[in-house]
Amino acid sequence: MNILVLLRMVPDVVEELEIAPDGRTLDTEYLRMIVNESDDHALEQALILKERKGGKVTVLALDAPDVDDVLFSAVAKGADRVMKIEGGDGGVTTRAAAGMFAEIIRNEKDLQPFDIVLTGVQAIDDLDALVAPILSHRLGLPYLAIVTKVTPDATGKSVTAIREFAGGVRGEFDVPLPAVLGIQAAEKPPRYVPVAKVRAAMKTSKIESIGVPTMADGGQPLLDVSHMRKPVVSGHAQMLDGEPEDVSKKLAGIFTERGLL
Repeated sequence: MNILVLLRMVPDVVEELEIAPDGRTLDTEYLRMIVNESDDHALEQALILKERKGGKVTVLALDAPDVDDVLFSAVAKGADRVMKIEGGDGGVTTRAAAGMFAEIIRNEKDLQPFDIVLTGVQAIDDLDALVAPILSHRLGLPYLAIVTKVTPDATGKSVTAIREFAGGVRGEFDVPLPAVLGIQAAEKPPRYVPVAKVRAAMKTSKIESIGVPTMADGGQPLLDVSHMRKPVVSGHAQMLDGEPEDVSKKLAGIFTERGLL
């Protein structure tokens, strides 16, 4: 199988996020970036498919701080080829990112033919899970998201994908190839790779660079951000102690006092 994996770097929310002086974007000067968690699962699922069916895994990522380390780690894990889209101005929107990926996949002839494109179902800065559906629309391919397992059929012309729904319900879908899948979780946790193996990959592997493609719509966002603000601390939680009956009476009193009962 020829598998393409798309990676994005996202802010590490463990660190304090600061708003840039323009009031509309995050301050990236001291911002720590990490690989998007569900994209990491997409890579793991691709490696699992390669181990089971053979083939080639190509990783395509948007340029961002520390992305080189992530790409060399992908090689150390088992990826065959890593590519980086350079020349962007940072802060790429979901729509623009999906457009860039689509243009490169369509126009880079050595990426074709491919069987499947795997990407994370969503990111902390993309809670609407839009990369995969926009990508599938632009490429004219079948699409399925919130996927937790992918099994190719014997002919290699389709895969059986498990999709999760709310309430613990799962569905099984036969998806013709080529297709785009949004991975929520791989069948196994993303594998650990020793630092020594990553360093070895840095010496023996090369990250290919691709310029930002030209898009017909310019990749402009559909909505403009007018301003960003940090949450304002307006109060503190009140802990209610005592027996359940006493706590219930206290809650009822608070609700009554605030006009909620």
